[in-house]
Amino acid sequence: VHLAESGGGLVQSGGSLGLSCVFSGYAISRGCLYWFRQAPGQRREAVAGIDSDGRKGYADSVKGRFAISKDHAKNTLYLQMNNLKPEDAGMYYCAADPVFCFRVEDNVDYGDQLRYWGQGVQVTVSS
Repeated sequence: VHLAESGGGLVQSGGSLGLSCVFSGYAISRGCLYWFRQAPGQRREAVAGIDSDGRKGYADSVKGRFAISKDHAKNTLYLQMNNLKPEDAGMYYCAADPVFCFRVEDNVDYGDQLRYWGQGVQVTVSS
């Protein structure tokens, strides 16, 4: 199984970025998919999740600005990030598990329970 993120980069505050995560060896119709982020010196944070039925959840910090989606035909997970703020900067990771799911809104890092992770992509937001 391989997860490959892309789409990170540098953007000004208030700008937008779209992240993609292409899955190989894993059908994204299974289980739950997530986007996490981690800034230097900060704890890892789940920012968005989507389950096999397409139900979505977001961290309070990104609600209304970020949108998670998936394309089964392309076996790809997306994160559209709008109105970016400097505090959104960090490494963004996609992750998945065929069985374990959790609610991002609960603000608990269950990332260690997830089997598959990408290598991460850097997002930098200038003020």
